[in-house]
Amino acid sequence: MTLDLLTALAVFAFVSSATPGPNNLMLMASGANFGFSRTIPHMAGISVGFAVMMIGVGLGLVQLFDRVPVIYDVLKIVSVLYMLWLAWKIANAAPVTRTAEAGRPMTFLQAAAFQWVNPKAWAMALTAITAYVGDSGAGWLILGALLFATVNLPSVSIWTVAGQQLQRILTNPRRLRAYNWTMAILLIASLYPVLAA
Repeated sequence: MTLDLLTALAVFAFVSSATPGPNNLMLMASGANFGFSRTIPHMAGISVGFAVMMIGVGLGLVQLFDRVPVIYDVLKIVSVLYMLWLAWKIANAAPVTRTAEAGRPMTFLQAAAFQWVNPKAWAMALTAITAYVGDSGAGWLILGALLFATVNLPSVSIWTVAGQQLQRILTNPRRLRAYNWTMAILLIASLYPVLAA
């Protein structure tokens, strides 16, 4: 991998991490419901979890899917079910004034594990590996994954800050409920590319 490819991968990482998707919609909802500080483990889990997933995919998981295609189909079904459950959790998140008793943000490990069932994360990892890393070797794959994690964290933070800024508007329980239901519906809508494939 050349310096030009690393630069191109950094741009791809920023754009793909900053655009709407399941992670960012959940971060925006978490920022609105729990604030920035309490969402930091969620953001870190996304960045680290994606890097680990990218390395795992690059080191051979793709070959396993080619040999046993049913594993991919099972993962797809699990992904859809899990995202529907997350949409339900977002839609029913507690108002900001009751979050301490009634809800909590996603943990670091939950966010890291979510990357394995996130369709957008899979598409990003496969694109990064095939288009930028290629067969450059394990060292470049790890460097690419670390670069992705480094660029990803500030990108996803934008969504948490946007959600946090909405806290002032969402102090009314009706507005918060409408916002949470909108985020849940958008999360379900983000499944369209997976279901259409």
